[in-house]
Amino acid sequence: MNQTITLTYTISGDDFTRAGEASSDVKKKLKQMGANPEVIRKVAISMYEGEINMVIHAHGGEITVFISSTEIIIRLKDEGPGIVDVELAMQAGYSTAPDNVRALGFGAGMGLPNMKKYSDEMNIDTILGEGTTVTIKVYM
Repeated sequence: MNQTITLTYTISGDDFTRAGEASSDVKKKLKQMGANPEVIRKVAISMYEGEINMVIHAHGGEITVFISSTEIIIRLKDEGPGIVDVELAMQAGYSTAPDNVRALGFGAGMGLPNMKKYSDEMNIDTILGEGTTVTIKVYM
């Protein structure tokens, strides 16, 4: 594959019934393309975690996925409140999810740690009051 495939998804905030649809679609497309199963697994997990974070914390946003022959780049961009303390947010188990979200089984504080764990590179750009962009790379 010499070209880059670009996929874009709009994520609705507070819509837990549709959360995960974008990551499922990317997983399906990567399978159809014959991607390595471990690459598919890493992309699906890291993207799903980011997608759920957008639903819980940022009232949605946009995910753009770039697929080339050498890497997959996932850009998750929202206009949420931003992350107050990135270092703290990266700690497993730390969560700012409200009780109603926790009651649904989400918000355990594993989103960002899992995104980092299942990516080859991850970068977080956040501005309080403006939003957050997380860029994830998974190498083919």
